[in-house]
Amino acid sequence: MFDALWRDERAIEGLPIRLVIALVVGVASLSVMLNTLSGVEAIGVAELDVKPEPEVTTTGEQAIHVQVVGPKNEPVSNATVVARGDTARLSSITTARTDADGQANMTLDPTLGDNQADGTVAFDIKPPAGGQFEDRRGNTKLLVVAE
Repeated sequence: MFDALWRDERAIEGLPIRLVIALVVGVASLSVMLNTLSGVEAIGVAELDVKPEPEVTTTGEQAIHVQVVGPKNEPVSNATVVARGDTARLSSITTARTDADGQANMTLDPTLGDNQADGTVAFDIKPPAGGQFEDRRGNTKLLVVAE
């Protein structure tokens, strides 16, 4: 039986065409994968951050302007900004919606504890609906210093 297979030369006849087909299929698959990988940024999500103005404030009632920006520092409209006490205290959670320039205006009244020299107010962002934005990482905080 092995002797008959050993002398049979027909198996070699189909080998070159099979190699060509495998090469064409492999190159086509690689092309599709590379095209998919190059388009990942377009279908991915972008992290948001806030830019409070001023970045440092004192205790007491203050007008704070917060800009919501994307990863390339572009303003993001229709996002909801939530201010909450972190190491500085707020009497209540405050929310505001960003305008077309990504700006939200808030009135905050931060306080510090006894013998506390400074503290922070944290901001959370609810991204606009239907967008490619998310807010998973910590955002820039507002520093509150004692007067």
